[in-house]
Amino acid sequence: MTSAVEFLPEKNHDLEVISLIGFAHGVSHFFHLLLPPLFPWLMHDFGLSFTGIGATMTIFFVVSAIGQALAGFLVDRFGAARVLIGGIGCFLVAALLLSVVDGYLGLTLVAALAGLGNSVFHPADFTVLNRHVSQPRLGHAFSMHGLSGNLGWALAPVFMTGIAAAAGWRVAALAAAGIAALALGLVFWRQQTLADPPGSAADAGPVGAPVMSAFGFLRSPAVWMCFLFFLLITTAFGGIQNFVTPILQNLHGLTLAAGATALSAYLVGGAGGILTGGFLAQRGDQERLIAGALSAAAVLTLVLALLPLPAWSVLPLMIGIGYCTGIAGPSRDLLVRRAATSRFGQAAYGRVYGFVYSGLDTGLALAPLVFGGLMDGGRFAAVLVGIAALWSLSILTALRVGGVTRQAAA
Repeated sequence: MTSAVEFLPEKNHDLEVISLIGFAHGVSHFFHLLLPPLFPWLMHDFGLSFTGIGATMTIFFVVSAIGQALAGFLVDRFGAARVLIGGIGCFLVAALLLSVVDGYLGLTLVAALAGLGNSVFHPADFTVLNRHVSQPRLGHAFSMHGLSGNLGWALAPVFMTGIAAAAGWRVAALAAAGIAALALGLVFWRQQTLADPPGSAADAGPVGAPVMSAFGFLRSPAVWMCFLFFLLITTAFGGIQNFVTPILQNLHGLTLAAGATALSAYLVGGAGGILTGGFLAQRGDQERLIAGALSAAAVLTLVLALLPLPAWSVLPLMIGIGYCTGIAGPSRDLLVRRAATSRFGQAAYGRVYGFVYSGLDTGLALAPLVFGGLMDGGRFAAVLVGIAALWSLSILTALRVGGVTRQAAA
């Protein structure tokens, strides 16, 4: 009876932390798509080209990538909860500014503010989850973190375009500001729940390890391998997200609507894979699970690229690709945790997660450059082959991280 009574507060605390961080992460992904759903209205009102309006997202991801690497230092110095509040505050200001912007310069400032807000979430979120969630539920926490991000992506286009069509894009921006205000109020209200536990910031690393300098984590091969892993997998994801609809139209004769549905199917499959991956990741051997899941995704992508397929088979194939990549998500996050704790302990969570996850934004920024030339040249199958190759290379980096961290632990 005593153990059950002691267990319930820990479980309730875990669930509260996972829910708060999940909601905040969903809001961050929602603000990834603050501008893109409004592109048709913004282009019309401000006389912008696709290149001009697309540059706002380049600004978003460049600011986010640089800011994410730096935000980790702020998390370690001032605490994850405070930094998280600052990031959501940037979202609120960006949305309010969008509602009154009167030119292209204002749009670039909106993109930069939103990118700055986005930069804090991975170092802050994962620091909170690692310090507050008990070990048996950590894999599930990472799974819900990834799933909430997917839900934020799914909600934004429907929410923003629906309101813009009915009441105008400035009203849609104000509605987005309302979401940011809700998140800001919730996190501010419960910030004590997310505050660093006593002594966590003073933990310089494993017992017997030397005190680490501010940039000491950059000397770790595992940290650089994690960065490269994220760079590779998100460049591949960016290729699918940006180009899979026209690829499927040209390779397999799908209509525009069917191609867009296939992309949605990929994202739904990814959400299902993240849920499954949370259970599988708890069993250990995360790098092998990543290798198996991404190998399957690469094989299915090659099938999509190289074989003549009936149109009806494309949708389940896209679900399968998304499911396999989703399975790797929670194991990926646990692998980064091992890279952080194997040498540096809790004191470097923010710095390690911030630097490593800046590879996400870098990959998303690079994807149009990597695959755009192939698309312009009509080499649609080559884009899919390139995506499969990136996933294969990422497997090598994951296995390398696993080997290095196990040696460090030994």
